[in-house]
Amino acid sequence: MAKPLLLHSAAELLERILAGKMPADRQMEGYFRTHRNMGVRDRGFVAETVYGCLREKKWLEHIAESTLLLDIVAAYLLTHGYSARALEEAGFRGDARGMTERARTLEKKTLPFETQVNLPEWLTTQLRAEYGDAETLAMSKALNQPAPVDMRVNTLKAKREEVQARLAQEGFPAEITPYSPSGLRRQERAPLFHTRCFKEGLFEVQDEGSQLLTLMLEPKRNEMVVDFCAGAGGKTLHIGALMANTGTVYAFDVLAKRLDRLKPRLRRAGLNNVRMVTISHERDTRVQRLKGKIDRVLVDAPCSGTGTLRRNPDIKWREFDLDNLTATQQRILTAAAGLVKPGGRLVYATCSLLKKENQDIVGKFLADQPEFHVIPVKEILERRHIALSMTDNALHLFPHSHHTDGFFAIAMERKRK
Repeated sequence: MAKPLLLHSAAELLERILAGKMPADRQMEGYFRTHRNMGVRDRGFVAETVYGCLREKKWLEHIAESTLLLDIVAAYLLTHGYSARALEEAGFRGDARGMTERARTLEKKTLPFETQVNLPEWLTTQLRAEYGDAETLAMSKALNQPAPVDMRVNTLKAKREEVQARLAQEGFPAEITPYSPSGLRRQERAPLFHTRCFKEGLFEVQDEGSQLLTLMLEPKRNEMVVDFCAGAGGKTLHIGALMANTGTVYAFDVLAKRLDRLKPRLRRAGLNNVRMVTISHERDTRVQRLKGKIDRVLVDAPCSGTGTLRRNPDIKWREFDLDNLTATQQRILTAAAGLVKPGGRLVYATCSLLKKENQDIVGKFLADQPEFHVIPVKEILERRHIALSMTDNALHLFPHSHHTDGFFAIAMERKRK
């Protein structure tokens, strides 16, 4: 049974996340640091409840007939195993019995479409226009489920089967991913960062779809490669491993704090071919110095993140300027393209489901930059022995079809002189 205090803690944390600008996981870390009296089980209860409320917010508001966060928390618990009596005994003073009856008798198919899919109106409208109702329903069902835990084996140190066996010995069995040649997957969360395998740098936690984006780059030994929007460096690490710790990988990002998180990961992975570069913007002089010199450039552009809602359900309730975002994506892609030498490759990728951030950006870029042409994704997948079939020249990944986050990626080559 939930303690009375925990109901209010969940509602309080939910309010902070919805009102703030920081990601939900960081808000949770801060909240639990200031509530050290909460035990591990209590923190687990609050975190699971809050994430559940973020995923199912529209549906829960309908059940609660309220937008009050304490009512939404109660509606979540009532629809996930709690009885009205148990909730009342835990201190809830709302209409628990009325909520229970509504949850029992309501048919989801009769509700407004955006309530059925648990998405905000703007995103529901976009997805229906691009994918149709049936596909949007299937996609939203997958997006509103917790994601599995995917890992990428560090092939510099071990083979996938070896790491799989080691993890099983430590009590964390994992299955092989269907597409990535270095991927492992666990359906349930576990303290993997405490394993000897992790501490020895044998794997990193990384979605299988994200691993496939790096493979689109096909980096080779002794090349010069740029990860233009490196962040904390998950794809940078993968690039460095694919290059067998040779050549040079430049990790660019506008936030030094993000790149700082890459430093211990590089040490653990055993990589020394990575140079971290903090830039002020996409036209920084440190970018311009490499103009026309780079073999391969990856642009994992800042985006709406709509493909990552399984992991980041708070994203869908945030307000952002999509037009401003796409203008930034266009500028970054154009600037990054200037680094690519003749015969070199440029990969544009996002974790967005929206055409406006994907096909439209690439279409405009190719119209403005005739020296670039698209490399059919089929050719890359066949070379990498990846059993995926795509209907056009780009990589499209979806949680309901491929059990990855939602991703888009397209590879382009600069014409040789």
